[in-house]
Amino acid sequence: MDFAAYSNLAMMTAWLLYLVAMAVFGVEWAMARRLPEGSGAAVPAEAATAPAEQAPVLVGAGAPAADTPAASADTPADTEPPTGTGRRDVRTATEAAPAPAPERSDRWGRLAMALTAIAWLSNALGAVLRGVAAHRFPWGNMYEFTITTIAFIVLAYLVLAQRFRMRWLGLPVTLLATIGVGLAVEVFYVAVADLVPALHSVWFVVHIVAASIAGALFNLGSLLSVLYLVRRRADEKGTTRGWLAQLPGQKTLDLWAYRTTAIGFPLWTFAVAAGAVWAQYAWGRFWGWDPKETFSLVTWVIVAAYLHARLTAGWKGSRAAILSIIVLVSFWFNFIGVNLIFSGLHSYAGI
Repeated sequence: MDFAAYSNLAMMTAWLLYLVAMAVFGVEWAMARRLPEGSGAAVPAEAATAPAEQAPVLVGAGAPAADTPAASADTPADTEPPTGTGRRDVRTATEAAPAPAPERSDRWGRLAMALTAIAWLSNALGAVLRGVAAHRFPWGNMYEFTITTIAFIVLAYLVLAQRFRMRWLGLPVTLLATIGVGLAVEVFYVAVADLVPALHSVWFVVHIVAASIAGALFNLGSLLSVLYLVRRRADEKGTTRGWLAQLPGQKTLDLWAYRTTAIGFPLWTFAVAAGAVWAQYAWGRFWGWDPKETFSLVTWVIVAAYLHARLTAGWKGSRAAILSIIVLVSFWFNFIGVNLIFSGLHSYAGI
């Protein structure tokens, strides 16, 4: 067997392990169903009634002051919670701790985390061996882009889970990883080949690494927004029990969705700028409205609109969450859909 074959074996192993980890995370959530209704979901009365000066807030430029009434029922009455809530505590200053997991559920969760870490190692190994087999960085086509971006997404999750106790994000992350790697190995796979001349540049590495890391953060932000909407609906219906009770409160989920997207935005900006420099090197112009260039800009505009709406218009809650999910759709359409639907100078990255 050569390095390409070992790479394929590693990626198939990663796919299987991501799938098993997703199933084990599902068992963890199912085992938590015995938690009492509303456990860990309530906000302490003293926190809810505390005067504004007792709870520092984070307000963006032009955002409403702490004593300004909410603009709508969809926007929380208070402003953004403080960012410095402790190294390993993702709760805001006004939220109670999530309900502790039952012992059996916790064991399943630890097993799922171990499987996810092993799957990531297999994923990373598959990408590295692919590069060794090709004698280049493994980012020359859509198959390689996909397995690399999934590796960045799972790595970011593992860091957050370890540092901030965010294991509860495991099920959606492993679901995304299973789908992404599955599509890569079954649909996007192409044999190892040399790079096209346009890719022979240092900007090849700079552009793709920045885009992959930014995309990983956008994906995590959107997944957090999905969990926010699920938690909000359960709280409104009074059905916050089981695994839902182990999630942080709405404010924390909303805040972390914003944080991850905000960190990814300058990286995506840099990726677009680096791509323009690369285009000048490869094709003699910085910008030509190629479909990939156009939709990269569209994604940038959507993320900018999301951050602008939060900082200046005070958008939080469901409106911000929906816009965050649109970021995810735009990213993956730009990442995969453009290559499959449109033809252009980036067509070399297709299947």
